[in-house]
Amino acid sequence: MNRAVRRQQLKEPKGGKGGRAAMRAALPRTGPAGRAAPRAGRRGLGSIAAPRFVTDIISELRKVVWPSREDTLHLAVVVCIVTIIFGAVLGLIDIGFGWLVDNTILR
Repeated sequence: MNRAVRRQQLKEPKGGKGGRAAMRAALPRTGPAGRAAPRAGRRGLGSIAAPRFVTDIISELRKVVWPSREDTLHLAVVVCIVTIIFGAVLGLIDIGFGWLVDNTILR
């Protein structure tokens, strides 16, 4: 049920007792991704009361699709190889400029 429908239902009290409070209690409580929302008494992290932004961070981190161990290992190896190559290239450029300065300016 989307937000506009909920607002409309809350504005129109049904016959019977309770009115708006009864209507709010009758609505299903769902959170992000259709999961049941946490109860009002619980704020996450066990029984520790955490600030809202902390619970939001934890909720977003649960949605992350983390890479597998093999993917992580493969990417780490690629980063190491690329770092070694760039280090070698920059070292050769440094040696070349050093030779150039020694043979032209300091001669």
